[in-house]
This record gives sequence, structure tokens and C-alpha cells, in this order.
Amino acid sequence: MRIPLSWLAEHVDLEPGATGVDVAASLVRVGLEEEGIHTAGVTGPVVVGRVLDLVKEPQKNGKTINWTHVDVGPEHNDAEGSRGIVCGAHNFVEGDLVVVALPGAELPGGFGIAARKTYGHVSDGMICSARELGLGEDHDGIIVLSQHLPGVEVAPGQDALALLGLAEETVEVNVTPDRGYCFSIRGIAREYAHGTRQPVAEVLRDPLAVEVPLPSGPGYPVRLEDDAPVRGAVGCDRFVARVVRGVDPAAATPSFIADRLRQVGMRPISLAVDVTNYVMLATGQPLHAYDLDQLQGELVVRRARAGERLTTLDDVERVLHPEDLLITDEVPGDPSTSRVLSLAGVMGGESSEVSATTRDVLVEAAHFAQVTVARTARRHRLPSEAAKRFERGTDPTGCAAAAELAVRLLVEHGGGTADTAATDVGEVAAPQPITMDAGFPERVVGVRYPADDVVDTLTEIGCAVTVDGSTLTVTPPPWRPDLTGRVHLVEEVARLTGYDAIPSVLPPAAAGRGLTSGQRARRSVARALVDDGFVEVLSYPFVAASVHDAQQLPSDDPRRTAVRLANPLSEHQPLMRTSLLDSLVETVRRNVSRGLRDLALVELGSVTHPRPGAGRAEVLGVERRPTEDELARLQEAVPDQPLHVAGVLSGVRRRPGALADGFARTAEPAGWADAVEAARTVAAAVGVEVVVEAAEQAPWHPGRCARIATAQGHVVGYAGELHPSAVAALELPARAAAFELDLDVLLALVGAAPQVESLSGLPAATQDVALVVDAATPAAAVQEALREGAGPLLEDVHLFDVYTGAQVGEGRKSLAFALRFRAPDRTLTAEEASAARDAAVALAAERTGATQRA
Repeated sequence: MRIPLSWLAEHVDLEPGATGVDVAASLVRVGLEEEGIHTAGVTGPVVVGRVLDLVKEPQKNGKTINWTHVDVGPEHNDAEGSRGIVCGAHNFVEGDLVVVALPGAELPGGFGIAARKTYGHVSDGMICSARELGLGEDHDGIIVLSQHLPGVEVAPGQDALALLGLAEETVEVNVTPDRGYCFSIRGIAREYAHGTRQPVAEVLRDPLAVEVPLPSGPGYPVRLEDDAPVRGAVGCDRFVARVVRGVDPAAATPSFIADRLRQVGMRPISLAVDVTNYVMLATGQPLHAYDLDQLQGELVVRRARAGERLTTLDDVERVLHPEDLLITDEVPGDPSTSRVLSLAGVMGGESSEVSATTRDVLVEAAHFAQVTVARTARRHRLPSEAAKRFERGTDPTGCAAAAELAVRLLVEHGGGTADTAATDVGEVAAPQPITMDAGFPERVVGVRYPADDVVDTLTEIGCAVTVDGSTLTVTPPPWRPDLTGRVHLVEEVARLTGYDAIPSVLPPAAAGRGLTSGQRARRSVARALVDDGFVEVLSYPFVAASVHDAQQLPSDDPRRTAVRLANPLSEHQPLMRTSLLDSLVETVRRNVSRGLRDLALVELGSVTHPRPGAGRAEVLGVERRPTEDELARLQEAVPDQPLHVAGVLSGVRRRPGALADGFARTAEPAGWADAVEAARTVAAAVGVEVVVEAAEQAPWHPGRCARIATAQGHVVGYAGELHPSAVAALELPARAAAFELDLDVLLALVGAAPQVESLSGLPAATQDVALVVDAATPAAAVQEALREGAGPLLEDVHLFDVYTGAQVGEGRKSLAFALRFRAPDRTLTAEEASAARDAAVALAAERTGATQRA
């Protein structure tokens, strides 16, 4: 919502000297979100000028320009008392008062003005049109002030920015869904008064404060019908109709209305349409204007019938839904003549729209149910300005006053005559009172609010409050349909008293609490994969059914059985993923399409598996708490959502480069072995041993796929190179590899958390040993023998060199190990360390035939 400061000042007393920044700060103080502060984008000297003379000069290109001298005031005139300006427009004459942008000015779009030579003259400024100043499209060329601002006295040299409202600031705020009344200057004015701590009753000028008595007598016939209320709320509970006849179709929209519509981002169209938009922005009550001559009889507000269609004002024919609320007309007594005129509260239709020939106008001001309008707007993808207000809730008591304001503007500026009769049908339900203890806000917020302050605050926002001891009975104002419970009233007390008065207190952490073993394990998995070169990503869990075809999953594969969303974000992705690869491959494909082919992406997330035999969850209402049986049925219908980890590798795994010893390292492409090793990394991170076996599983290559299972035989996933056909269908680089594991299965096998011993402050003793063994002997077997033979003093053993050559003989190799010894209670002597080393070598010799190299 954009709020011009001058318009706001008509509804509430602004603080002296208040700027856009000040107004925005006051609104933020009471919970509104500032989006920005806008100006017209015009700076520099822009003044009123009087055309002293005008000479038409034909040019060689066939164009005729005007060479003019313009009086721009003593402060800006040259020595001869004017400025010479070249102008190509022809809708002004000598003596006209015009708008002149002088050198140094800047117009919207960053267009700077400077003196320049053109058509044989030095043009020392520019005579401006409405479009050049950002005031809308040009209809008559140059702005002639006597026509643009009739009756306004102006003089050469006067500041035209202030005159045309171009110096004004406009504050833009984001309106949250529960604050629909702030989609109006009326509502923003009330919030500004709250933000500046001014009494609303003293500073607010509310155009809808007093219900307008409608003219007596029967007005245009209107009938309200609703045989299928949504959630028990009738679609329309009040409908006001006023008729204005004899409106001049050629009557121009007054400048103050057109300017304000442009300031808030709307385009002026015609007098009748602009008046309804102006009143809506000022009061928050949407209006709709009908061409009375196009109506065939009685207006009927009803739900749509099967097969009905409507071409809306945006030239789109729409198939209507039985829940859609419609405005129709029909010949009295003949329902077969019923014709759809508009989607109630959303958008009108072409058949009755106001046109350039309309003289008689019917103005509609109604109150429609929030849910009905919201569903219709979303169903037909029509987020109109009216729908935005109705779905958040409007003031039903203001319909007549808003219609009266529109009628007066049409009569005053269009020359029409209002009918002496008016229509006002329907019955609005009174707001429901809320009972609350005066100490409840303090218990919820944690700040002491005296009972008198609570009453005063609620009264200030428009509530009627009755006090009975410590019990408050609060009746919300009609423009606040969001106030339906005690906590809503608490929020009002907190925000008007000031959010800054609420202290930030961190709750104390209970002793012994922290991450669970599962949470620690998940973090360890993510950290281990990232350390191995993967980049962790997060993809949406919504997929298309075609992804299963692209992966070439068999028709009976359980991964094809997916949960379908009733209201998906995208109709192209209505399914919940049953595998992380379903959505992860899309992330890979998007990166590849943008030139990133060397990828190693990993994701930890949930997949969704429907439970066999589980029915569809029932939709429960919000009018009461669900019963235990209903909650149990809902829980039974919730699908299984195990946690998986998956990764995809493509392109080069390790880039070419120079090694420390001077040798060159060639590029190493990612392959199936990298995917298998990543799966091992996951298992190692959670402390579970896994067995890797050859297997076949889509979408992996049959000859390059490994099954990952636990020692107990539980299959936890697969890893390897993706099938070439799947790679082509998914638009991935050739030879892409992937893995996916069920992390829940792995975490279920994790035992108690390992106990970490305290660090020793004693020095370690290091011994190196080189053993010569047969070339076929695994180094791991030798290392294990050394570990067992060394005894409890051994802290670590690792292989640091392998040598083959003439010195050890053909078919033999030398393995060099570093052994680190440490005792927990003393510093080891050299003899103790040597004895442990000799025992280790002796066992290695016994098991592997190793001999110590001299």
C-alpha cells in the first residue's frame, strides 16, 4: 500500500515537519513493514513559465518546430528577460502558462536537462508534457496550466514541482494478511495516530465514521441468495446500490483524483472507474460501477451453476465453479434470463462494464465473505485490488457511506443526478464479544500491563470494553474481523504499548541437554561429505511423475507410488518425492545448464512413502479441537517419511595440477568408485560397518552398481554410475555417478556414544620399523599384526612408505610403519618402547613372514 503524505494529512494530523522517513518510522513502531519511500523522480529547477512569443519554423525533415521565448521569472530569466526554448508540440499559444524544466533539472528515468543547440537555436530548457514529468500518458501534449489546474492562480517563476505534487513523498508499507484495514488511507491514518501516540478521537478524520442515512424509497431491485455457504458464512450479507443518471461520458477525472491514483501506482481510466478506485483507496471499501443501460432487470447475488461462464474485464473467458459467488441480473419472474455480470468481490464482466458512452451508472458497495472471495480469486488467479481487501475483511458498516462518497463525486465532477431512492439489503452479524481477564496480557507477554492501560489501549483501537471486576468484555470494531480471540487482543496491547518495551530474555537451558545422538550423527554425515569435496544443497520435495520414467524405474517399482498433493504449488510437480534423487537430479541439471559440469552435490532430507492400506486424511474444521480418535486417524494417514542422504557426481572429481614433488597430476573424472566411496564415508561417519556387493537397481548402470548393506544384511542403499539412458533423459553429463542411502536405517544401528578419554599430558615415544614381505601380502595384514603384538602401550600405527627394488629382491616389498607408544601414568623409557616394538615385529613375522629390513 502506497500512502502519499498529502492524502494522509487529509485524514489525520501529521506531526509538524513530518517527512516520509518519520511517517514510515511511526508505522513501523506499530507493526507495519516499510517497503520504501518514493518520490516523483523529478529534481532541479522546474518552474512555471509564460510563453511570450512563438514562431513556427518548418524543417527540412518535414517537421515544424516552435521557437519560443518563455518568461520563467526574474530569478531564472536571462538578461533579456526570458529563455529561448525549442518545442515540437503545438497545443499551446502565446500567453499560455506552461511547465518549464531548466538546465540542471532531471526528469524521470534519469533524463537530464541542459542547454543545447538544436534546429539552429540554443534551447535553454524544455517545455514539459505530462508524460515527461511522470504524470501519465499525454493526451493533449504540453501541459497548459490553465487547463490542467483550472481556477488555480500561478505566476512565472513559481515552483512547479510543489504545484503539481511532484515534490511529495509517498510511503510504501507491506500489509500483513491480518491487517486488511490498512489497505486504505483511512486505516493507515489510524495506525499513524497509534504510532505517534496521539488520541485517535482528536486527530483522525474518518470518512466512514458516521453511517450515512440512505434516501428513502425502493431503489434498484437486488436479491441475495446463497444455498451453499462456505464454512457456514453466507457469501454476501449486505448490498448497497446507488444510481447516478446523466453523467457526462466525456467528463475528465479531476486532477486531484488522477494524481493520487498515479501516486499509489494505479492508472487513471475514466471518471466512473477512477472515482470507485479513489473511494476504495481512501476508505478500504471496494466499489463496482455498472452501466445501468446494460442491465436487464433485478440483480441477484448467488452461487454459480454448472456450465456457467464469464468473460471478465481482462478479456479472459472463465469457467465458473459452484463455490464462486456471482452478481447476476435477470428479468423479474423469469430465472431463465439470468446472466452473469461479475465475480463478486473479485472482478466485473465485459457485458456491463462502464464504457465511453455510459451515462447512467449503478454503484455497488457490498460486504462479501472473506473465504468465498479468497477461494475465487485463487481459483481463477485474479489477485485484484478488490479481492485483496475483501479476503482480509472489510467494514460492513461503511458500505453506505462509501457509496454516498462515490455518488457525490460523480455528481460534482460528472454532472449527474443521484436517484432519490437507494438499495440496502442484507443483515450484517454483530461482532462477537470476547471475554478476557485484565491480567491475561501480562501472563502472555511477560510485561506488566495495568488493567486501566489495557482498557485504554483496546478502547483506542476502536473496541467497546465493559469492565466487571477483573473481567473485560471486549467487542471488536467492525473494521477488525481479525480480532476473534484473547490472544489477538493481547497482540494489540503489546504492539500499541510498544514492542520495544518487551525485554529479550533467553530461557535458561536445562542442564544435561544438548543434541541427541541422531542429531550429532546427521551433522557428522554432512560434515564428512563436505570435507570430502561435496556441496550440500536443499531441493524442493515436489516432483513430476515424468522423473520416474526418466529414471527408467520398472512399472512395479514401489518408488513409483507417490503421495499426490491436493493443492500443489505447481501443477507440473504434484507428487512428493520417494527418492532424494528425484529432486536432486533437477538441481544438477540446472547447474549443468548454466555451465557448471564438475559437480559433487549432496542432500540430506526426507522422502515420502505412502503406507500400504492407509486411507486419505480427512479434512477437519477449525471450530473445535479434534478428538483423540480423529487425531489417531490423522496420524495413521500420515505417510512414512524416512531420512535419506544422496549425492550426484559429474565431470572432473580432481582437477589437473602440479604435485609437491614436481610431477604433474592428470585430471581424474568422477566415477562409480567415487560414489561407492562416498557411501562408505557416510557409514563411517555414523560408525556402522557396511558390505559392498555388485547389484542391479534402476537408475544405476547394471554393471557398475553396488548394493550397500549392513553386516546384519539390511540393505541401506545403492551407489554407482547412472544408466546412460537415464543420464540422457535427465539431461546430465555422461558417466554421472550417484548414491542414495536410508540414513534412518544406519542411525538405528548406532550404539551408545563413544566415551572419549582424557588427553594425556605425557610425551609419546615414536619408533619406526621397516618390514620386508612378499609382494602379495596386504599391508593391512602386517599393520594389524603390529597393532596386536605391540600391546596396550601402542597408541597409533600407520604406514608411511612402500618400497620395491633390487635392495629387497624380486617379488618382495618393504613396508615402513610409524608406531607411537604412550603410557597413561608415566613417561616411557627407551627400553620399554623398544620392547613393545620388538614384540610387534615378532608377531608380524610369525603371521606374515615379515623380516626386519636392516
